[in-house]
Amino acid sequence: MSVEEIRRLIEEMNLRVSKDYQKINIEQLSRELREAMQFERQTFQRIDELEKNGVEQDLANYARMICKNTAGREIAEIQENYFKKIDNEYLNSN
Repeated sequence: MSVEEIRRLIEEMNLRVSKDYQKINIEQLSRELREAMQFERQTFQRIDELEKNGVEQDLANYARMICKNTAGREIAEIQENYFKKIDNEYLNSN
């Protein structure tokens, strides 16, 4: 059962849809960033709970690695677009 839960969790991480962050306004990017960070935090909490309930250490570590890589890429992409938009809309407008 724990293996199946880890499998579903990894599947959920891999199914996150990447958006065209270049076309999203700053306010929406801010929301997207908060949501991505919240997803990452909640996923790590779920992995910790599964580990406490007896899932194998190697499997938990694998799930953490997948989460870190998936969420990290998404967060980095959002941040990059967020900072570009701030630069273009606010700093270059002077």
